[in-house]
Amino acid sequence: MINFLKQHPLILMLPLAFFLYNLAFENTAIFWYMYTFAMLILMSLAIVFVKIFDELVTWKTLIYGLGYGTLLYGLIAVGFQLLQLVPLNITGSVESFLTAFAPVSIWHYLLLMFIIVPGEEVFWRGLVQQKLKQYVSTPVAVLISSVLFGSALALGGFWPGVGAGIVAGLILGLLYEWKRSLPVIIVAHLVMIVLLFLVLPLPV
Repeated sequence: MINFLKQHPLILMLPLAFFLYNLAFENTAIFWYMYTFAMLILMSLAIVFVKIFDELVTWKTLIYGLGYGTLLYGLIAVGFQLLQLVPLNITGSVESFLTAFAPVSIWHYLLLMFIIVPGEEVFWRGLVQQKLKQYVSTPVAVLISSVLFGSALALGGFWPGVGAGIVAGLILGLLYEWKRSLPVIIVAHLVMIVLLFLVLPLPV
């Protein structure tokens, strides 16, 4: 049984991930503590089960990370503008989510930089995506892991975030398969967050 779980860790890891995400989103007052705790657990377990790839030199990591992080931000910003054309209260939904969960202090950004973003990438791209490749082709594994990532974010009650999570997951997942570098997708993820929350926030 233990050997079976070692070979197929997603059987336990995915339910654990959704449980921890739900726990984190359940109480906005302690969200940053619980989400950080969740990422620490998931990242630590993921490192036990998979090899983390880093096959890019530093300068290429920065270039690709900046480029793809900017692309991610652009897609989210364009998607936000397009959703405003449909008769849905997208602005109110975004504003409500940002009020509850957006980073507002320096320590939030430090947690994002050193624990949360690395944790998300190690778990969803490093573990889930790689282990799914045992059962399906690489493109399908990227798609499924992206949908699972978006679904986990849905526990925060922010439905536009599901779409953003899936799109981000697809791009970061494909980038990881292409460049075989975890640091590059962490940099891209961080660039997107800095643009989204600090440099060019959505007009809500």
